[in-house]
Amino acid sequence: MLSTKTFTLKSRLLLLALVLLSAIKGYSQQTRSVADFDRDWRFHLGDVSDGQEVSTTDNNWRKLNLPHDWSIEGEFSKDNPATPEGGALPGGIGWYRKTFTIPAASKGKEVYIDFDGVYQKSDVWVNGHHLGFRPNGYISFRYELTPYLKYGQPNVIAVKVDNSSQPNSRWYSGSGIYRNVWLVTTNKVAIDHWGTFISTPKVSKNEATVNMQVKLHNASGKPQQATVTTAIYDAAGKLLKTVTNNVNIVDSSATATQQAKVLAPMLWSDVHPYLYKAITKVSLGKTLTDIYTTNFGIRYFDFDVDKGFSINGVSVKLRGVCDHHDLGSLGAAINYRALQRQLEILKDMGCNAIRTSHNPPAPELLDLCDKMGFFVMDEAFDVWERAKKKYDYSLFFKEWHKRDLEDQILRDRNHPSVIVWSIGNEIPEQRRPIAADIAKELAGIIHNLDRTRPITTANNNPDTSNKIISSGAIDLAGYNYHYKDYPTFQQRYPGKKFIGTETTSALETRGYYDMPPNIDSIRRWPVKNNYNDHVNMNPDNTVSAYDNVSAPWASTHEESWKPIKKYPFLSGMFIWTGFDYLGEPTPYTWPSRSSYFGIIDLAGFPKDVYYMYQSEWTDKTVLHLLPHWNWQTGKTIQVWAYYNHADEVELFLNGKSLGKKAKKGDDLHISWAVPFQPGTLKAISYKDGKTVKVAEIHTAGKPAKIELVADRKTINADGKDLSFITVKILDKDGNLVPNADNKVDFKVNGSAFIASVDNGDPVSHDPFKANYRKAFHGLALAILQSNEKAGNITFTATADGLAPAVLTLQAK
Repeated sequence: MLSTKTFTLKSRLLLLALVLLSAIKGYSQQTRSVADFDRDWRFHLGDVSDGQEVSTTDNNWRKLNLPHDWSIEGEFSKDNPATPEGGALPGGIGWYRKTFTIPAASKGKEVYIDFDGVYQKSDVWVNGHHLGFRPNGYISFRYELTPYLKYGQPNVIAVKVDNSSQPNSRWYSGSGIYRNVWLVTTNKVAIDHWGTFISTPKVSKNEATVNMQVKLHNASGKPQQATVTTAIYDAAGKLLKTVTNNVNIVDSSATATQQAKVLAPMLWSDVHPYLYKAITKVSLGKTLTDIYTTNFGIRYFDFDVDKGFSINGVSVKLRGVCDHHDLGSLGAAINYRALQRQLEILKDMGCNAIRTSHNPPAPELLDLCDKMGFFVMDEAFDVWERAKKKYDYSLFFKEWHKRDLEDQILRDRNHPSVIVWSIGNEIPEQRRPIAADIAKELAGIIHNLDRTRPITTANNNPDTSNKIISSGAIDLAGYNYHYKDYPTFQQRYPGKKFIGTETTSALETRGYYDMPPNIDSIRRWPVKNNYNDHVNMNPDNTVSAYDNVSAPWASTHEESWKPIKKYPFLSGMFIWTGFDYLGEPTPYTWPSRSSYFGIIDLAGFPKDVYYMYQSEWTDKTVLHLLPHWNWQTGKTIQVWAYYNHADEVELFLNGKSLGKKAKKGDDLHISWAVPFQPGTLKAISYKDGKTVKVAEIHTAGKPAKIELVADRKTINADGKDLSFITVKILDKDGNLVPNADNKVDFKVNGSAFIASVDNGDPVSHDPFKANYRKAFHGLALAILQSNEKAGNITFTATADGLAPAVLTLQAK
């Protein structure tokens, strides 16, 4: 039993906590409110003549939460206007509506709606008033609602999304309000949208100069004198420095310029992603009108003509990947945990950089890159004035490029992860004189807002005929492919700086292996430059998972990495791609509907080459054997091994040594030709004669049971969090059955639902929104999403002839 004294003390502490919480909540209500606006929307697929009118009845429309991608819910068909290159899924027109109430206490404040991204051609109305149109499907934008709101009464916001003009993309775009939406309420005098800019022009281990620009918005209709105070905190919440100055706001806006010194700064890098926090307060006299938080990092970096890239004075190769915005079977609908999982898988491979191909990313990606330690090439455009697809952004470039690029820079310039701005990818004008003019204009737009980062373009024709490179507008000469030209870059472009903006384009199907005619032969596939020629594909649209197949314009993984690794002036590479993605199934041959380029498949399962990178890019001890060990007796199998931290590797078949081998020169793997016998293939790596690591592959028997492995057994009961469950088909001894394709049925009870399913097969046309999936080379995936209720979750997997599996999870 508690004593009276103890009870009284605890009661007082509780009371104090409640008072403080109330005070903080009161401050928030007095200053700025940012509310999640994703819940309880109504959706109608198809056009509606009066969808913007308040009087329109939407009771029979589908109720859903955002983010939402309606295309991913459709059926795959080669006849869909997006074509297989665009993912072979439907587009169309969709309408979203939401009824909401603004409290009477907010009258006299400014109210905005922020969209992180809508694909594409969106029109927005509130209470029947048209707020605006944005054609770009990837840009974030804001509208002010204040003049049209009714306080304490229902309001209606309506959004028309038009993705009917297709093809408009060279990859899967998705359709709808596929990123988050926020309702922002501020006082009449507040920090403007994306209104802070923090830079660190001078950094040493002893001291860092932190410059802050704070743009204020004044909607009061009269001049104001504001006091702006910024406090800088370290990652532990310790106050380091406070800066205050007064600003006269004569018109609708003014900018406060501040500077602070941080002693003995903790520097942000890919291996130490340390973040500081700046909390800025705006006051009119004694009245606090706004509080605004900006996360930032202190770091300095350089691209050197001879030494390549360095961060905080330390030379580092950019070990990057390009990725499109889709999240596999979840489609384009953004999800924080899905993005985080992708980055975790890449980080474990040794990746330290991301290129946002070929458009501004979701804000959450940059937040995660800041926290997890990834460098980012933030890319703006895939086209300028000349089109790649009939209905692409070239139709809007002249009118919208300035606004869209400015919004991207303003939104993203505080992220320490962002180290390069890319103003274009494989621009069709790159060999035309007009390219120089456009590049200079785009560079000028960026320089007007940010001079702290270099600018590049990704050039598939990077020779001296390229007008963008020769224009002087860009700081880094970006090479897309042309790996044989890497070593002579300095002779081609004396005094210029190199970056491998897009490399490799190797092709693999996870778990599938063609035996090459000789042990290390490389095949450019397709042989002819005709991407619709089915003769150049395997009959079942598979590609060997040995790293020996690439697109005709590109190279294998090993071919690209070797020169980047060798020459210091080559700052790094961005591999095409980190993950398989929906659309662009090169060659563009139906029934394929997703790419083969990824180091990791669409479901998030690594392909074998993942371990080559892990052996090269990390300090992890790696020994990986391929392929599987289920073959026809007597067939000669090419056995490859990726390894590190060892001098040599010895291979055994059923206990008999097949000899030791070691990498020679710039080799990245070793190999043996082995006549197949069922049993156990075993490899041992040695360093100075001592065992470093052992790897084994066993011949698997018939499918006997299911194993379920969740990446997280406890998830947040917030309606958004996910658990990714790997489904394995095993034999009776627990070996993965490499060719198992059993149909597995799923059932979930409790506080979650099945968000989507997948297996990594680029040819499968089964729906992603389903409660079943066939295994692909022994694996499948089910993604569970919490349903806003705390409690237990039971997930069951069954298949004919297999022992079932049950997994228990929890939502908290």
